[in-house]
Amino acid sequence: MPEENNQQAKKGLTALLGEAQEKAKALKEKALEEARALQEPEKTQLYRSMFRVKHDDTPRSRALGVLTNVFFHLHPAKINRDAVRYSFTWGMGGITFYLFLALTITGVLLMFYYHPTKVQAFRDILYLEHDVPFGKLLRNMHRWAAHLMIITVWLHMFRVFLTGSYKRPREFNWCIGVILMVLTLLLSFTGYLLPDDQLGFWAVTVGTNMARATPLLGHEGPFGPQLGMTPYNDVRFALLGGSIVDSNALLRAYIWHCVAIPLIASVFMGVHFWRVRKDGGISGPAPVMLESEIKEPKGPVPVVLRPSGMQ
Repeated sequence: MPEENNQQAKKGLTALLGEAQEKAKALKEKALEEARALQEPEKTQLYRSMFRVKHDDTPRSRALGVLTNVFFHLHPAKINRDAVRYSFTWGMGGITFYLFLALTITGVLLMFYYHPTKVQAFRDILYLEHDVPFGKLLRNMHRWAAHLMIITVWLHMFRVFLTGSYKRPREFNWCIGVILMVLTLLLSFTGYLLPDDQLGFWAVTVGTNMARATPLLGHEGPFGPQLGMTPYNDVRFALLGGSIVDSNALLRAYIWHCVAIPLIASVFMGVHFWRVRKDGGISGPAPVMLESEIKEPKGPVPVVLRPSGMQ
């Protein structure tokens, strides 16, 4: 019995040593792979998900250069039929983009009747609603399109998460989508103050007061006082252009809402659409073959002979 126990113990130690050696070998290979990635970062998945890369040197490289280029070949040569079903995508990405176009057009038209000053802002809104032909319709189109864009952006992100479309190789595009969602919320927030009414005034007051608690950047946030933040140089002061919601805040909200954020969002949307195209189109479920697409085998059907006595 003691000899058997010793043999079993030796076998156990041998198995543990073998397992440890395999783990060490795997760690060594992983370390070597990471070292190679540091030497050639352009060949890593992270780099490929963010920047344009050359195709492998194959006979099809020229064709792939055309078929995968957004400008040379706008629509992909082949798509997954099930990936473009509305029951799968909900169409939220396209609807969000069309709402952005509607907001851009109506916003430009509204700029003809608006002055970003404390004296004129609210008077311009009244003039637009009561005196300008179709002015109330124009303003309501802009306002309700903004509300709908917030909803469609959230639904689009929800659908992408549910279908796992944020996974490799689309992880970088998911990050771009998160940035676009934040920019959409900022567009809505900065547009709140422009009518210069009580609703917008107190909404911006509460929102900017929350900014005082921003870590590092707010004078009431963590590590803010240690970095020298005061009510007159923190992020709230930068957003409002002062210590209260006044004419400077209205002008800054107008510039952010009408110029800066739309331009930034347009750039990120271009990158977003480009990555959708470069990542192989919309991520979809496994393709399903219809009954009409199933081809019957050609030639004689093989006959299986059963031994006698079997029924």
